[in-house]
Amino acid sequence: MASILKRNKLQVWRDVIFALFIREIRTGFNDKFGISWAIINPLSFIFALSYIRGLIEGGETHGMPTFVFMVHGMVLVQLFLTLMESTSTSLNKNKSLFAFRQVQPISAYLATALFEILVKLFVVFVLIVLMYFLNIDIRGDNLLILISCFFLLAVIACSVGIVFSMIQGFIPEFGRIRTVFTRPLFFISAVFFSLQDFGPEVWPYLNWNPILQAIELSRQAAYSNYGAVAVSFKYLCAMAVLSVFVALSVYTISWKQVISR
Repeated sequence: MASILKRNKLQVWRDVIFALFIREIRTGFNDKFGISWAIINPLSFIFALSYIRGLIEGGETHGMPTFVFMVHGMVLVQLFLTLMESTSTSLNKNKSLFAFRQVQPISAYLATALFEILVKLFVVFVLIVLMYFLNIDIRGDNLLILISCFFLLAVIACSVGIVFSMIQGFIPEFGRIRTVFTRPLFFISAVFFSLQDFGPEVWPYLNWNPILQAIELSRQAAYSNYGAVAVSFKYLCAMAVLSVFVALSVYTISWKQVISR
């Protein structure tokens, strides 16, 4: 006689997230390039930008290898942009599944975020292996701050993506506007330049950006002689807490109206 497996709410939620995570893997790597494109894309940008920056300052930028300088910038800015983009489109992509009572948008957000974070961690691993074979000095003078910057920025990106997906649920045209607004982030987040390249009078106009804060703090955590200026780890933590609070508030108020539209 077959036995009936009883699961509590937490187990059901865990199983739903896992099923959505497997779905993300299948849809994310269903083309010929698969995960290789997730590595080739940032790597090509890092090599190109390192070459251009190397023409300006040579092999070192503010006390750290130029290649490593670009790795920190590219990995973190792409972490923010891809995670925010994936989370904000997750609601529409999985909308048909919300007809099942067990599946709620928050599960789709978590599965998407987990998938994107694991992909980026794999990219970081490949970059570290590549730097080892290129005989590039690999340092992590403050690993705790370095890892914290990565995950705090991921939390902010996911939170912003949830808010954007809720807005897009009411205003479908917001998706096009979002792309236009987020494109300049690549140029104002200290990916190619550091705050040290600008005068103090410019810092207040740029250092409000949490992506810039995470990039500069991670460079400082990797190379203690980097000399990051006008950035604060407390500010980055405060932005992460504030963004989570806003995202969860917006989600709690509006998720039922959004999926019923």
